[in-house]
Amino acid sequence: MVRQLFGTDGIRGKAGEYPLDAATAFGLGAALGHWARHQSVAPRVLLGMDTRESGPWLAKAVAAGLRAAAVEPIFAGVITTPGVAYLTKTGDFVAGVMISASHNPYEDNGLKVFDHSGYKLPDAVEIELEERILVHRGGASGLDAALEADASLDAAYLDYLAATFPHRLEGRRLVVDCAHGAASKLGPDLFARLGADVVAVANTPNGRNINDGVGALHTDYLQREVLARDADLGVAFDGDADRALFVAASGRKLDGDAVLLVVGRALHEAGKLPGGRVVATVMSNLGLEVALRKSGLSMARAAVGDKYVLEEMIASGAALGGEQSGHVIFREYATTGDGLLTALQLLAALVGSGKTADELAADLEVYPQRLENVRVKERKPLGELAEVQAGIAECEAAFAGAGRVLVRYSGTELLARVMVEGNDADLVAHHAKRIAGLIAQSVGA
Repeated sequence: MVRQLFGTDGIRGKAGEYPLDAATAFGLGAALGHWARHQSVAPRVLLGMDTRESGPWLAKAVAAGLRAAAVEPIFAGVITTPGVAYLTKTGDFVAGVMISASHNPYEDNGLKVFDHSGYKLPDAVEIELEERILVHRGGASGLDAALEADASLDAAYLDYLAATFPHRLEGRRLVVDCAHGAASKLGPDLFARLGADVVAVANTPNGRNINDGVGALHTDYLQREVLARDADLGVAFDGDADRALFVAASGRKLDGDAVLLVVGRALHEAGKLPGGRVVATVMSNLGLEVALRKSGLSMARAAVGDKYVLEEMIASGAALGGEQSGHVIFREYATTGDGLLTALQLLAALVGSGKTADELAADLEVYPQRLENVRVKERKPLGELAEVQAGIAECEAAFAGAGRVLVRYSGTELLARVMVEGNDADLVAHHAKRIAGLIAQSVGA
């Protein structure tokens, strides 16, 4: 079956337009309710949302569909995506629905569904739901009555996060950039509860300012705030707070690779890193692999996407994995990336070592990296492009183990993507352009 609704991260689109209109949201609720009644005698489904202006009416539409299927919706109000995943797993819920488009602008939104395991629905269930959504989406006669958020759900999630942190943060100043999103209240509350001197910024959502020049996609803002406030550390979340990026006291930006290095070594020292293995992606910087190796740790590379990172972690038994973008998964504590948890784990490494973020990440040498996109007329197997393969071999020989090249097709566009990374910026640029040129000559549009 060719999917019409579900992508790799739920149903996404422009709010108010198909497939993110009220009729489809109602259809999702009705389809999910039908599925839920086969899982439990008296099923309940958790609903949460970020701060987009479209969130409330989408929540009402999903709730109306659930009630039409005789399933009780429970509303968590504004909460993070990992908060919904955690509460769905630990509470009396058959499923959870998060209404968010993560790092996208406010005009977009999405519907992501978790089952009681706290993981995203299996593909087979999504396909089953999609068939029913298309049947039920015309059944909405109007939005459901007002939903009242259950504040105890927020409290339960924050209690859990706080319990994972064995230290106190008195004497540490943190700048917390909430992206005007789901962490706008939860983030400052959590760190203040643990004793930090919290400077909260971008924490006044108005429905339209989520991710607007702030948050994990715009860390220049956090960098300025950390330096101006003389803070020990800054953390920036995205709209639904499933990821976090950081700024050290010096103003140095710390991405997901830096987090994997610092926290990976801390977990290894504590005996909590099975096999001494960290899972990253094919886009993680070679410098991370080198620094881990020097610490006696190994790194596995998964395809780009936290879904693939998690799959590799489960297959290999790894406890830690993530992406440069700040999606970091701690399998001991969570089923998905969680920006608040990531911040706590990084802070635990700092407090436990008595060192600063600058000191702990000092040996992470970020190798020069060059990305080139080439528009192509077809996705001819790269192995059949002899001149391209010769260019790749020439690049690998030039770096002699001190660099790498990755060439792949985009899964959504007619593009070939070339990434070259190495210890010589001029060589990196030369080979990236050369390989891109060879692709253009072979299959360029």
